[in-house]
Amino acid sequence: MTIEIGQFAGEWDELLELLDMAFSAPWTDEQYESERRIWERERSIVAREDGQLVGHTGTFSHLMTVPGGQLPVAGVTMVGVRATHRRRGILRDLMRRQLTDIHEAGREPLAALTASEPVIYPRFGYGLASDHQEIVVPKASRTLRPVAGIDDVRIRYVDVHESLARCAELRNTLALERPGVCHHDDRWQEYAISATVTSNIANASKLRCVVAERDGELTGFAHYRTKRAEKGYVDVQRVHAVDIASHAALWRYLLEPDLLSQTRCEMVPSDDPLLDLLLDPRAPAPITRDGLWIRPVDVRRALAERTYARDLDVVLEVVDDFLPWNAGRWHLAGGPDGASCAAVSRDADLTLDVRDLGAVYLGRPSLARLGRAGLVTEHTPGALAATAEAFSTTRLPFLDTGF
Repeated sequence: MTIEIGQFAGEWDELLELLDMAFSAPWTDEQYESERRIWERERSIVAREDGQLVGHTGTFSHLMTVPGGQLPVAGVTMVGVRATHRRRGILRDLMRRQLTDIHEAGREPLAALTASEPVIYPRFGYGLASDHQEIVVPKASRTLRPVAGIDDVRIRYVDVHESLARCAELRNTLALERPGVCHHDDRWQEYAISATVTSNIANASKLRCVVAERDGELTGFAHYRTKRAEKGYVDVQRVHAVDIASHAALWRYLLEPDLLSQTRCEMVPSDDPLLDLLLDPRAPAPITRDGLWIRPVDVRRALAERTYARDLDVVLEVVDDFLPWNAGRWHLAGGPDGASCAAVSRDADLTLDVRDLGAVYLGRPSLARLGRAGLVTEHTPGALAATAEAFSTTRLPFLDTGF
């Protein structure tokens, strides 16, 4: 039978049956309903054989913080192929059609995703652009180092839904300061407090919210659940604060649960102050997890539409075997105030694969580190160090809401 690739024009229930088979996940009706509410039907691409859905990839329309501002980014999601149809090139064809459509639409120079299996996506040009820490802090190791002003912060329990607008506004303001964080519109604000397929709601309480306030002004908030499994614990979903005193006050509250033995969080930024504030540095036992994977869809626009930490004038030769329009030599000139990028024929200063360009796009990891691993070739002495410094950021990229 011939596999046909095209835009999906069906209903959610038909797509749901495919996703349920592809992911083999015991998700609840409530979790699937959360996904349906943010689903963008017109951006779903499917593979069919004899009328049956055998593969799917979807796209969310995101606005993501990048160095120097925000950029439209295509959030790739719900990628799956039936087990009966794997190893037939269906995923490759879905990825190529999706990325081609994104490029031809001309709005989003980047695609981004989170990977259920990280070895899959590099072959389509995605590079690992952020990581985070999964932590478990025993109640006995909760002590924090002194933080000035922490006792001036009031922590107060509030209703999750009633506080949503205030908390979302604060989060969106803070999102401008960290690469990789996406803006939350009304749909995503509701999604962030719902039971989604990225959240583990087994043995869990309802989602709870505490806010940090100083002189009546909102300075931070935290979302969490409590769980009573083998060991009862606090399951922290997110913590956002405008200053270190509020950040520490929220974590002090979360680390001191009644009747529960530990505090867990699956997504803590790798440069989160909590990791330095805990008196016992071994206490969180952090495990590094992969986060956001970035794929330049339009190299010229992607490079031109971010800023750089220092002035830069370099020719990058980009290798891209999957999207040929990106392959070639690109003259990048820019700095803290902006940049320009254009195709050139002159000799390159550096050569790198498009997946490695995606990996460093948000500021992590260092381009110099990739060079030491033999993944970047330096043709002009000093070009690697200068370009690595230019691509660096003061805050590590972080994705706080999975998709």
